[in-house]
Amino acid sequence: MTELVTTEIIDGVADVRLNRADKYNALSGDMFKAIIAAGEALADRRDVRAVVLSGNGPGFCAGLDFASFQGMSDSDNTSSGGDSGSAGGLLTRDDRPENFAQRPAYIWRKLPVPVIAAVHGVAYGGGCQVALGADIRIARPDAKMSIMEIKWGLVPDMSLTQTLRDIVPLDVAKELTFTGRVLTGVEAQELGLVTRLDDNPLEAALALAREIASKSPDAIRAGKLLLDSAWHADERTGLELESSLQTALIGKPNQIESIKANFEKRAPKFNDPS
Repeated sequence: MTELVTTEIIDGVADVRLNRADKYNALSGDMFKAIIAAGEALADRRDVRAVVLSGNGPGFCAGLDFASFQGMSDSDNTSSGGDSGSAGGLLTRDDRPENFAQRPAYIWRKLPVPVIAAVHGVAYGGGCQVALGADIRIARPDAKMSIMEIKWGLVPDMSLTQTLRDIVPLDVAKELTFTGRVLTGVEAQELGLVTRLDDNPLEAALALAREIASKSPDAIRAGKLLLDSAWHADERTGLELESSLQTALIGKPNQIESIKANFEKRAPKFNDPS
């Protein structure tokens, strides 16, 4: 059986690819599991410094594969939970804030290192929400993105409340949610949904990931933690976190190496975080 998600790690960059190309990487129960497993496998890797998330084939991800969830209208199954590969099972929750359906998108937010999504073709519904879980999005100008759940009489439920709020104003989020409007990559960038455009988003994402991987991994991890933790926090929380994280970095081997490499005009050689 073809591996549904592949991961290759080279020089600190994890190249993660959705690999159900014949179905536009649509989200079946097994695909949900595979994406979650890929993210969880990277969470504790100290040698990973940046992640690139993309889709093989003609599109990033076409969203939920409704054909694989024929029992979605079965209210008994939906209300009782069920296996995580079933429609009802998607809504099951353990001790984490997110449920099983939300995890394939939200897990990228929870990784300690930056995640860059490279979007081409379509990113619809759940596929769009997976891309929104990344820290940065690079898309082809002709890519198509949509928060499409309204088409099926549903609300977006793959952590959109925690991701889209950091990307666009509330009125824009409402318009996109209420209409399911399909945006080109150009339109998505104009609204702030996409960080920047590139004719080859995967190549651009990998280049950016390599650049990030060349910086102090301690400072990169602290920077993601700082921004994600303080962005919606009160001023004391943010300011105190700046101070505590900076104190933890100053004088440590990787911080000293950053200074030495700059003065000696050479590429730094960093240790993986302990």
